[in-house]
Amino acid sequence: MTTEQFETWSLYIGIAVLISFMFFIIYDLGKKSNAGKFGNFILFIALGLGMVGFLIKLFLQYFME
Repeated sequence: MTTEQFETWSLYIGIAVLISFMFFIIYDLGKKSNAGKFGNFILFIALGLGMVGFLIKLFLQYFME
């Protein structure tokens, strides 16, 4: 395995772990604030939209190459 391959894999794994942790933080924030179903939905839409945009960018880059 070359250095470039290792860096690419570790980047993707690290970002996946970070995004999963951020979704857990959003869930926990909604749970602790007693936001309800609609409040949790709004939290996930508002705070999770940036992460979804990043994932869409990765998929677009992959398919355009």
